[in-house]
Order: sequence, then C-alpha cells, then structure tokens
Amino acid sequence: MRKGFITNRLRSGRKSIENSVERGTETIQGGKFVWIDLQNPDREDIEELAKKYNFNTLNIEDCMTKFELPKLDSYDDHFFVILHFPPLSQKVGISRNSQLSIFIGNDFLVTVHQGDLKPLVELVEICKTDLDQQRKNRLLGKSSGLLLHEIIDVLVDDLLHTSRKIIANLDEIEDRVFDETKPVARSIALLRREINRLRRIANPLKRFVIEIAKNMKRFSEREDEELTLYFDDVIDHIDKVIETLEESRETMEIYKDTDFVLSTEKTNKVLAVLTIIFTLAIPSTVIGTFYGMNVNLPGGIGDNFIVLGPFTTFIVIIFASAIPAILMFVYFKKLGWISS
Repeated sequence: MRKGFITNRLRSGRKSIENSVERGTETIQGGKFVWIDLQNPDREDIEELAKKYNFNTLNIEDCMTKFELPKLDSYDDHFFVILHFPPLSQKVGISRNSQLSIFIGNDFLVTVHQGDLKPLVELVEICKTDLDQQRKNRLLGKSSGLLLHEIIDVLVDDLLHTSRKIIANLDEIEDRVFDETKPVARSIALLRREINRLRRIANPLKRFVIEIAKNMKRFSEREDEELTLYFDDVIDHIDKVIETLEESRETMEIYKDTDFVLSTEKTNKVLAVLTIIFTLAIPSTVIGTFYGMNVNLPGGIGDNFIVLGPFTTFIVIIFASAIPAILMFVYFKKLGWISS
C-alpha cells in the first residue's frame, strides 16, 4: 500500500516536471506575420516548418544541437541566427549557456529554445493572452523585425541585470578578502569563471546583433522604417554589459592578487613563529640529548653534586637551556624578527 502510494507520487511528480519543461509549439498570429515558438521541440516539428518555409537542412541540424556556436546564415527570403544567453538559473557552478535559434522572414518568425529563457517565455505568454493588450498589440501589430527586436531586447536586459549581480558579488568578496577568518579563494575562482562565461556570451552577441540589424531592413513594415535605430539601443546595452564585465574582470584580478599577498603574509607569519619556537628549543634539545646518553657527565647521576639539594642537576640543566634561549630571543627582537 505504502509502496504503491510512493510510486504514484513519483509518477505524478515526474509527469509534472515533464509538463513544466516541455510545452510544445505555440503559434501566435500577428497583424502581418505569424510567430511560431518551439520549446523543447521534436525533430518532426521543425522539419514540418522547414517544408513550409523552405528552411535549410543544415539549419535544422543546428536547431536540434543544444550547444551549437553562434552563427548567422542569410538567404533570399529569410535568415537564420543562433544566439547564446545566460540560463535562468544563475547558481554558482552552472556553466551551460541557453541557446536561441531564430528563423525570420517577412511574414513569419520562428524561435526555437529549451524553455530556460524566462523573458522569452513571458513574451509568449503575453502574446497568448489578453492580460496586457497594449503590449501585445505593440509586439504583434507591426512587423516580424520589430518583434525580433523586442525578443532580443528583453534578453539583453536580462543579461544586463545578470552583469549587475556580478557587481553585488564583487562588493561581498571585497569584504571577505580582508577578513582573515573567511576563506575567499574558491569564491574568487567561481566568480572569475562566471565573468569569463558572460564575456564569451556578450562579445559575440554584439557582433551578431549588428549583423541582424543589417539584415533586418528587408523585414520592416514599411520601406522607410529604420529598424537599425531600434537595434542601436540594444547594442548600447550590450556595450554596457561588456564594459561592466571588463571592469569586474580587472577588479577580480586585483582581489585575486590581494588575497594571494595576504595569504602569503599570513603563511609567512605562521612559519616565522614556528621557526622561532624551534630555534629557541635548540639549546634545551642539545643539552637534553647529552644528558640522555648512558655515559658519565659532570653533574650526572654518579656525582655527588647537591649544592642546591637533590634536584641540583635538574636546575642546572634548566638554566643551561633557558639562558641561551633568552639570549637568542633578545637578539631576534633587536633584529626585528619578532614583532610585538
């Protein structure tokens, strides 16, 4: 009974996860074009669209590959582009990028993704419902080029927001770098990796958005409409992201060097203390070694040297060990090797 209950719970949980991950195909009719959004699609779904809109077979292969490099292929009636963005989950240690594949023509826009681009998913929901009719009309009322601008714009804004989170993490690391009680080397390494990953996204993204803007003129609603102006704003935001990441990278290098210097200084202090302790213990070690031998020595067990009582020999050894240690301590202090 209990086993069946657990099995049903696991099945229902697995089914809910599958439903949340795979949403299939959404077809949204605009004023003069259709927007088809494929989230976690099957190959058959894309091949069906390929026959309808005459897509290249190699582009279909690129859509199904989850880790394809960014690219742009231009054709007579449409062009195909692959862009990379950070995933929705920004947990430390996640290095996989989210891929967005786009086919755009004068009367259609096809987007293919894995569903982990939250801003894009939200745009799809807005266009499916009438909750924000004004924005829906702005997205679908004109041309496929303007809709593509809106998609890239919200994704770049999300990338800009992610880069600002890096700044917040830098402030936290700055406090930890100068706190000797908190290890920070691992946090620095992980944040450096995150910065480099975002740089590998932002730098190619700028280049491909510029190419998209050049190809976009033929997909505008009117011949005199200058879509390049819309994309210039997106490029400005990407420039801010790149600038922020470059500054963050330089700051991280400073923090890394600072942490290395402070760690080295701390290690040197520990080694200095241990060295001094070992050095001061040398006299007692040497004298104890002699009197531990099984031979006759002055003040040894066989002598009647009891000026200070039965522990005369012990007291003499203590003084013989302590006096050189004290002299060395005073000498090291004078040289500045021992600080207060």
